[in-house]
Amino acid sequence: MSSSAEILVVILSIFLALFLVLGIILMIYLIVLTHQIRKITKSAEEAVGNVGDFVSNITKIVSPVFVAEMFNRFIKKVKTTKKSKTNKEEE
Repeated sequence: MSSSAEILVVILSIFLALFLVLGIILMIYLIVLTHQIRKITKSAEEAVGNVGDFVSNITKIVSPVFVAEMFNRFIKKVKTTKKSKTNKEEE
């Protein structure tokens, strides 16, 4: 083998070793990143679950209050229409 071919083989082997080391480092960072993403998604799912539970509890409380308020408004309307009818009849 000529000296130029030996130099080319050495240069290529150095670049191959460099890319191999960079590839290993990149894979380690990707594995760490995926673990962090899993932790974040798990905590986000828990937060969404907690918000969902909170909303369902609030709807259990608010629904009867809303129905009672609508019923109260209906009663007030009926009373005011009866009063207005009796006032018109008196005149």
